[in-house]
Amino acid sequence: MRASETASGLHERVLSRLGPALVSGELAEGAVITIDQIAQQHGVSRTVARDVVKVLESLQVVTTRRRVGVTVSPRSDWNAFDPRLVRWRLAGPDRARQLRTLSELRHGVEPVAAALAAAHATPEQCGELTAAVIGMSVTGRQGDLEAYLQHDMRFHCVLLTASGNDMFAALSSVVSEVLAGRTHHDLMPAHPEPVAIRLHADVAEAVASGDAPRAERAMRAIVVEAQQAMEAASPAR
Repeated sequence: MRASETASGLHERVLSRLGPALVSGELAEGAVITIDQIAQQHGVSRTVARDVVKVLESLQVVTTRRRVGVTVSPRSDWNAFDPRLVRWRLAGPDRARQLRTLSELRHGVEPVAAALAAAHATPEQCGELTAAVIGMSVTGRQGDLEAYLQHDMRFHCVLLTASGNDMFAALSSVVSEVLAGRTHHDLMPAHPEPVAIRLHADVAEAVASGDAPRAERAMRAIVVEAQQAMEAASPAR
């Protein structure tokens, strides 16, 4: 393994430990740590520790000051839309609250995006939506949740992009993390609900036919179904 690859692996290992510790509250707001402490606790060089802190700074999770150290920022300052931060929160004790807030975000965005897509989607994008639904149908029957997830994420990313709204399109990675979190934290049934796949097909058909009201209704039903399914699965966890 090359030195650069080793450094990259160490960087990700430390980040995968320190990030969740921050979002779980193990390192509380206002807590101060140093580069040397990070390096010693995780058995890495100061260079790797500094690189990790730079990533955390980009997420606005921490701030650094000379002769003070690395300070955990208030949660209100965090970049809540960063996919990495979303992933850490979904993996932590705050999962239920994070899922609720993300579902509320989807309620406010995706139905509107679907209606806009009915007006702006290109023929190629319509074809991609249909292909994603076919993929979901096939892999759903097979019970291949990882393959199903890839088609599901593709569907929602294409839909948000097809809306023609750059702000909506920028949320694609956030929605993808929600879908991935649902799968990876056992909040999906062994075989996806046929009604959910049918609703995705309804959105694709409505977008292709330019029927904005139908696209919006079907997309809203998808978000409601997903939220209810996650809430039903959560107590069992």
